[in-house]
Amino acid sequence: MPMKETLDQEIKNLPKRAYVTFLAGNGDYVKGVVGLAKGLRKTKTPYPLVVAILPDVPDEHREILRSQGCIIREIEPVYPPENQTQFAMAYYVINYSKLRIWEFVEYSKMIYLDGDIQVFGNIDHLFDYPDGYFYAVMDCFCEKTWSDTPQFKIGYCQQCPEKVQWPAEMGAPPPLYFNAGMFIFEPKLSTYNDLLETLKVTLPTSFAEQDFLNMYFRDTYRPIPPTYNLVLALLWRHSENIDLDKAKVVHYCAAGSKPWRYTGQEENMQRDDIKKLVEKWWEIYTDELLDYKNSSEDGSEEPLLILQLLEDAGVAHDYISAPSAA
Repeated sequence: MPMKETLDQEIKNLPKRAYVTFLAGNGDYVKGVVGLAKGLRKTKTPYPLVVAILPDVPDEHREILRSQGCIIREIEPVYPPENQTQFAMAYYVINYSKLRIWEFVEYSKMIYLDGDIQVFGNIDHLFDYPDGYFYAVMDCFCEKTWSDTPQFKIGYCQQCPEKVQWPAEMGAPPPLYFNAGMFIFEPKLSTYNDLLETLKVTLPTSFAEQDFLNMYFRDTYRPIPPTYNLVLALLWRHSENIDLDKAKVVHYCAAGSKPWRYTGQEENMQRDDIKKLVEKWWEIYTDELLDYKNSSEDGSEEPLLILQLLEDAGVAHDYISAPSAA
């Protein structure tokens, strides 16, 4: 059978599952996405990494991502209603564009991962979680970034609710709150449209799309263990809950922790466990054997040809038109 026919058949048999991340601008976050692509490849997952990118991502960054086997999907930005973004931290506002990934309905289930995340163990089994729920790891309220919340003010954290009880005079305890750097979801056009419509009538808050997603999926949220999104602050705030050797997904979201910018000068960044995790990220990022072309057994061009056929078939095209949210 000719190679093109064989590849066409392979495309038809591709799994309806994928990992997905988000990239905006011309900064250095592209390094994080490259590291993520190589980390996923090291876990031997059969599922692709889709990168939802905004139009301001330069061509050279797109080519870097394609060369690492990523499927590029350009999306339009999503903005909250006009004149309301002052309620959210400015650098989080662009993250509302993540909502576009619910439009990727060629996949039945996806696992979202921020670009400052690395995967150190295979997590494909998470795709088998029951449908109909939104899965993510609970966040921690002990860092000063949460200083405006009642949780922080009274010392209450859902990671250790037994240490400080929620006061009865403050009513019912707050609902469980997840970190939106990693989550498992099912793309659906009905959900996508409802997300955008709901955003039109929802005031942005400090943590922008993370707060919004927590509100929207409150009733269907199901927590999963921290091993699937180890937010670094848990290492010094709740070490009793963490077994670092078992962590499959590490989220380098603490100030100063981005491996490609790491200096070790910021608070908590001199810890040995942080240094170890940064070193592990660099080991993957610099491993040329994990580059996409080198990952095929014979070193041939076939993986890149498959990617080109995907793009020709419209599965991995560059531009997906979508209506404005506001």
